[in-house]
Amino acid sequence: MARARLQSERGAAAVEFALVLPLLLLLVFGIVEFGRAFQVQATLAQAAREGARVMAVQNNATAARAAVQAATTSLTTPLAASQIVITPTSCTTAAGNATVTLRYRQVFMTGWFGAGVDLTGRGVMRCNG
Repeated sequence: MARARLQSERGAAAVEFALVLPLLLLLVFGIVEFGRAFQVQATLAQAAREGARVMAVQNNATAARAAVQAATTSLTTPLAASQIVITPTSCTTAAGNATVTLRYRQVFMTGWFGAGVDLTGRGVMRCNG
């Protein structure tokens, strides 16, 4: 009698596992996708600060773009020049600010949470700072 009870409970455990597995996978992949997006956002913020610093100190938009691209080598898709916005294009007055804005599309691996998310990094530094 006890043996029959254990065998019937094995089937119940398999059914329970089959019901819980999709939720568990959704949770795990959600954590992975959020972690990747968080890492990319931190990379964009750091790269934008670095680009703003180079623009403020060197007054060279080309060098600022190069600094941004060097700081974003860990991204899956490299930043294109159109994704890097530097304003103003010349940092000649000490009263102005150099601003670097980066736009990046983070594509999700699984597609369970949508196609992806648009992320932005922004750095501001006083000119000739």
